[in-house]
Amino acid sequence: MNDETIVKLYWDRNEAAITESSSKYGGYCTSIAYNILKNLCDAEECVNDTWLRAWNAMPPHKPEVLSVFLGKITRNLSFDMYKSAHREKRGGGNIDAVLDELEECVSGTEDIEGSFAEKELKEEINRYLLSIPENKRYMFILRYWYAKDVYDIARQMETTENNVYASLSRIRAGLKKHLNERGFEL
Repeated sequence: MNDETIVKLYWDRNEAAITESSSKYGGYCTSIAYNILKNLCDAEECVNDTWLRAWNAMPPHKPEVLSVFLGKITRNLSFDMYKSAHREKRGGGNIDAVLDELEECVSGTEDIEGSFAEKELKEEINRYLLSIPENKRYMFILRYWYAKDVYDIARQMETTENNVYASLSRIRAGLKKHLNERGFEL
C-alpha cells in the first residue's frame, strides 16, 4: 500500500492505518529504536507508541513523507525512554556519546529558541549538510539520526573507526562554524 493511502486511512480514522504502517515501516522504526535503546522489548514498545502518536497526530497533521514522519516519532520516543531509564546513571552509553558530540554544535537550545525559530535552525543545519560531500553527510546521518555505533558506521562505509571519528569531528566543527557565522549563538 502506498503512503498516500496509508495517510488517508489515518485521516479517515480507519484502524487499518496502524496495521499498514506496521507492515510497511515496522522494521524501519524498530531499527531506529533498537539503535538507540539496545533492547528489543523497549524498541518494540516505542514502535507501538509510534503508531498511537501517528494516530493522534493525523489529522490535523498531514506528513509529506510518511517514513520520515514515523521515523522521527520513533526516534523521539526512543530518546525519551533512554533519558528516562538513564537519568541517574549517565555515562558510558552510545547515546550519551552521540548527544555529547552534538552538544558542542547545538548546545543551549533554550537560547537558540529564544532568538530564532526552531525551523530556521533546522534549515541551516540542512543547508550545511547539503554543502558537504554525500559520503560525509551519510556518515553524519548514520551517527546522529540513526544513533549507529562508530564501529558499525566504519564497517558499513568500508573505512576505519579512526577515519569515522575524525570525519565526524570535522563535520561537527564545520557545522558549529556554519551556525556561528549565521548568528546562532552556541
